[in-house]
Amino acid sequence: MKKDKANLAYLEKLVGPQGIEMIERLSKNELTDQQIAQETSTDLNIVRRTLFTLYEHHLASYILERDKETGWMLYRWRVDFADIERRLADDAQKLISTLEKWLDGELNTVYYTCDNHCSRFTFDMASGYACGYQFVCPVCKQSLHHDDTSKLTDIMQGKIDELKTDAQAIFYLENLSIFELAQTEQE
Repeated sequence: MKKDKANLAYLEKLVGPQGIEMIERLSKNELTDQQIAQETSTDLNIVRRTLFTLYEHHLASYILERDKETGWMLYRWRVDFADIERRLADDAQKLISTLEKWLDGELNTVYYTCDNHCSRFTFDMASGYACGYQFVCPVCKQSLHHDDTSKLTDIMQGKIDELKTDAQAIFYLENLSIFELAQTEQE
């Protein structure tokens, strides 16, 4: 059930808990957004947001047809998770790539901050060369000192290595907040 756990977490990340509830109650028929809202007892705005999000990730499709009575164009939606494994892997790979770029930036840039962590500054900014701060925080006026990011970068490198071996694990609910926690720890 490891894949099911990852798929569910991935879908929940995409469409939220209300979108998941809608998907679970949805029949397999091609329906308009209004029919889906009625069938699943879900707010029409949530239905539309969920369908468009799934469409953007190639997990839903629609057929466009003209209503014979009104002349209006109707979108008949169909949710299809046959390709979810590949979509999950693609999105996970994009995220891993983004994290690697972020980590590379952290490893190759020297940052300075104050004790209040008002902001982080590169050497050029902190020294005054670029903007005249002269190692004084422009917000709280405390001295700027070297910001040691080694703990954060070690955590991130370990997590990136772990995710490279099991990319789907990135979408497990227990892992979704790890990156936020690592950044909070830095502050």
